[in-house]
Amino acid sequence: MDQQTIAIEAAPHPELLPGAQVIARIRRLLIVTLVSGLGYSMVMLASKGYCAGGTTADGGFVDATGEAISSAPMCIDLRLGPSVFVFLALGILVLATLGRVVRRAATERDALRMLDRAARAVVIIVVASAVIAHVWFALIPITDFSPDGSYVFWYPFPFGSVSTDVTPMTPTP
Repeated sequence: MDQQTIAIEAAPHPELLPGAQVIARIRRLLIVTLVSGLGYSMVMLASKGYCAGGTTADGGFVDATGEAISSAPMCIDLRLGPSVFVFLALGILVLATLGRVVRRAATERDALRMLDRAARAVVIIVVASAVIAHVWFALIPITDFSPDGSYVFWYPFPFGSVSTDVTPMTPTP
């Protein structure tokens, strides 16, 4: 075989536009990032609540120790949601990778490798953030909530966003 025949056989799709594989891989990176971001948004929804007391049969209130009190005990509600910092990290990762491909990729193979690594990094960031946030959220000691407002919870920053609402208990009819 001559040199020209070998070169044609080595090219996977000689009829494609030069750089078409890189463009396809960039499209794949963007789709992986979009789908991962949407998935992260969907799995990052959780809540839990606790009331430091309850109601009596005659409609009164009791505190956490069962003692009668005149006012409604306080309740706390925690809601876990997606963190803007994860989305920011994904955007920075994609833009940095595209810039790196333009500046440093000497061959098409180098560019494809960089784009593949970035796609894997996107998935790893999303999965790790979701797992860390959910585990951390589950481990928040919500029963340590004190009705006098002296409580501290460590939130899964920057992996998730937690909102806190403290309201008086409403009696059930």
